[in-house]
Amino acid sequence: MDIREIRSDELVKLLGLYTHLHDDDTIPEPHVISKVWAEIQTNKNIKYFGVFEEEDLISSCTIVIVPNLTRSCRPYAVIENVVTHIEHRRKGHGVSVLKAAIDFAWKKDCYKVMLMTGRLNEETLRFYESAGFDRKTKQAFVIKRA
Repeated sequence: MDIREIRSDELVKLLGLYTHLHDDDTIPEPHVISKVWAEIQTNKNIKYFGVFEEEDLISSCTIVIVPNLTRSCRPYAVIENVVTHIEHRRKGHGVSVLKAAIDFAWKKDCYKVMLMTGRLNEETLRFYESAGFDRKTKQAFVIKRA
């Protein structure tokens, strides 16, 4: 098992893994995906981490480091799009990829790491707690464009 940043040439693997994240996600045109991926690759504050078994990407998450003017100008981080291939769940891969992202945040001197999930079932919430997150510290609010 290898845990590392996802390379720019591994986009197809990442998109394949994302089919295990949202069943109803709309896939944009390839030129749109390529443009967004290129933008992500040039931003030093956005990283995609993955767990690989041999050449297969089986788990990933995204972390964004946000520059900040409070907390002595220390940044904070936000983790999103945590996903593990359905055939590899409940084996510790999700926690492993989260720990890699969290370690990255600590190396960037972040004072906190936040994670939001749309999954509200107790099993998922306990999973995030097992990775060190506290569901009672903050309250999240979301607004979506109509």
